[in-house]
Order: sequence, then C-alpha cells, then structure tokens
Amino acid sequence: MPTLKFPDNFIWGASCAAFQSEGAWQADGKSESIWDRFCHIPGNILNNDTGDVALDFYHRYAEDARIMKELGLRVQRISISWPRIFPEGSGRLNQKGLDFYRRVVDALLENGVDPFIMMYHWDLPQCLQEKGGWLNRDTAGYLAELAGTIYEAFPKEVPLWGTILEPQICAYHGYWDGKHAPGMRDFSSALLAGHNLLRAHGMMVDAFRASGTKGEIGITNYLPSHYPLTGCPEDIAAARRWDGCWNRWFLDAVYKGRYPEDMQQWYLNHGIVLPRIHEGDMQLISRPTDFFGLNYYYSYFIGHGQDRWPLEVNSVRPADREYTAMGWPICPDGFYDCVMRCWRDYGKKIIITENGAAFYDELTPDGQVHDAKRIDFYKKHLAALHRAIEDGADVRGYLTWSSFDNFEWALGYDRRFGLTYVDYETQQRYIKDSGRWYAELCRSNALEVD
Repeated sequence: MPTLKFPDNFIWGASCAAFQSEGAWQADGKSESIWDRFCHIPGNILNNDTGDVALDFYHRYAEDARIMKELGLRVQRISISWPRIFPEGSGRLNQKGLDFYRRVVDALLENGVDPFIMMYHWDLPQCLQEKGGWLNRDTAGYLAELAGTIYEAFPKEVPLWGTILEPQICAYHGYWDGKHAPGMRDFSSALLAGHNLLRAHGMMVDAFRASGTKGEIGITNYLPSHYPLTGCPEDIAAARRWDGCWNRWFLDAVYKGRYPEDMQQWYLNHGIVLPRIHEGDMQLISRPTDFFGLNYYYSYFIGHGQDRWPLEVNSVRPADREYTAMGWPICPDGFYDCVMRCWRDYGKKIIITENGAAFYDELTPDGQVHDAKRIDFYKKHLAALHRAIEDGADVRGYLTWSSFDNFEWALGYDRRFGLTYVDYETQQRYIKDSGRWYAELCRSNALEVD
C-alpha cells in the first residue's frame, strides 16, 4: 500500500464556528445575532431548527477540547461570537463573553491544540443589522473594533488568525438569494455587502499589524472549481462568469487590488449597481496577508442558460459523479485544480481551512459510527492535495470541516459533517471511524492510499 508523506511541520486540524456550536444564545449578556433572528422565523430553517443550544459548546468546551486532542488535532479553528463580546455591536465590552474565549483558548492549549481564531463567521449583531448591516460602511469599522479587542486579549497564544470566513457565502446567500441571514434578495446589495466585508478584512489586517500580535493572519474564501459542460464558446463563457462571480471577484480584490473588468462590464450591462468605491478602498482591501485560506467542497459544471440571473448560467449535476448528503458532487480532481489555480494566479502560501463531506451517519447501539464514505472522501481529496504539493503548490496545512457534527445553517441539524457524532437530544459525543482514522493521519503525517 503506497504511503504519501506530507511536508515536515504540516498543520493538521479541524474547524468549527461560534453560531454552529456554542448555543447559549442569551447567556451571560450575549445579545441577538442576525442568525438568532433568522432562525426564529418559521420556515427559514429546515425542520424549524435553531442555534439556541447547538452543541452546547459554551458549557462543554473543556470536554470538547479533550476530544480534539483525541482526534490528533494540532490546530482547532474557532470563531468569535460578535454579540457575545459587544452586545450593542460596539462600545460596551461584555467581559463575561471575553472571559469565555479565554477559557476556550486555555482549554485548547492545555490539550496541546493550537487555537486558530476566525474573527467573523456570519453572526452579525442584530442591532447592527437594524442600522443597515453590511450595506452600511460603518459596519466594517465596528468589526475592526471587535478584532482589536480580541488581539489585545490574546497577544501571544494564537498562531493563526482569520478575518472573514467566506465573504462570498455571506454576501450572496445573505443578500442575493436570501437562503441565509439576513434573508435579502437583491444582487446589487450583495455586491455592496461583499465590498464592505472586504473593507472590514483590510481594517482587521491593519489592526493586527498595529497591535503587534504574534502569529499570522489571512482571509478564507469559498472556492469551487468551475468547468464548462461542453467546449462550445457559450458554455466556456458561462463557466468563466460563474467563476468570476464566486472566485475572481473576491480573490482579485484581495490579492490584486481590483475587481475583474469583465465582471464589472457584465454587471453594468445587466443593470446591476456596482458598489461605490471610495478613495483608498482597494488599497485597504488588498493589504498584504500572511496566508491564503482556501475552503473547498465540490466543483460546478456550468452551461449557458437563464437560470442564475444576472449571470445567465445553468449548473448541471453530472450523472457520472457520486454525491454527498448535501447533493454536492465528489470532485477530488477539482480540489487539485483549485489549489493549483490559486497558487499559480495568486502566489501566496495556502492553508486549506475547510474540506469535508456530509453523509447520513448512523449511531450503532454500542456507540459506533462506521462512516467509510467519509474516510474515502478524505483519502481521495488528500491524495489530490498531496499531488498539488508535489507539483509545486506551497500548502502549509489542512483543516477538516468539522471536528463535530453541528448546526448546518439553513439545513439545521439534518446534515452531519463531523469527525465526532453528536446526539443532539443527549449532547453525548461519539468519535466516528473517520475521527480515529484522522487522528492516525495527524500523528503519522502520512496518507496510506489504496
């Protein structure tokens, strides 16, 4: 059986997020977030699930940190609940909220797991949404204030920092198709929200540099690969537009200091109002970062059509692919292409900050979860990643999504991504077969392939 060795000091870890795991939605002075509000409106979330309890990580963090150690993690990515720190969005600090993250960081370190702190994973305080949310330029400054507070609290303990998690998802699902909080449906608003999210990213990088905080900082983007259905010019152009919307619009802004000209012209031709770019905006957005955060789950197969206004594209599910419980095609080849494209086009060292798969896991009477499909998914994707490294991509680490089953946004608790199974009624945790497999991978720094 061949063994693929990863580079020395390769970072193995996993990710989670505050709203998806913490629960305790009104505890110790925390205010309402846009996701609290969105979940409490019937019909927004599958089965009318909410994040009120989630995994109860707020109370079970010490137990969960011990499980992270069992999973062999070198790094665990967490995120900060903004309304837990600043219940009014800015100004008054809630010390109990900050103390919670001190306890979490200490618990991770005590178990030999380095914390990776993501500053914003979508849970905007509802009070700021009522002032315009991400359509308000001032919101970026409020997030930078939060970041400065967290940097000051952890000047040395945190080796990796993230600014914004998947600004594409936040902007497009929150403001274009309304699947996520705050549930708006206007493409021009989505572009404006995205612009202000990227401005917030730049402000947080500036605050990080000014603070003297140790560690490295970057932004994480959601980056599928996009393939034309056929070789006809219309399909090729459609796939490039879809890539321009989801990938190049954000990556070119952050790493090249400009939005792609072809997409600007397409939007203008279709009546879209582009964000007003103030003097200094693009310089702020493109502040140098230390790493390129890459989230990959699947690839798109795109033809021309009228389904996705204003882009005029049609996404097709190929019959020759296997699919996860999310309905996403399993595309390790797309993972390789994505990593190589990001390295080639942007030339910054890469950390895979999310990769994983949901399946319909079953807990056996003796507390086992035999998730062979997830292990196979990881093997195929990690083999593709190793090939990218061998072909010259500078990849420094890999984090799974996720260490635990958790609240999966609009799909509630119906989909499970975790290395650890959570019984949501009892809050009992059970490490899956994939978790034990991943622990051995982390310890050996080598992948055995079939």
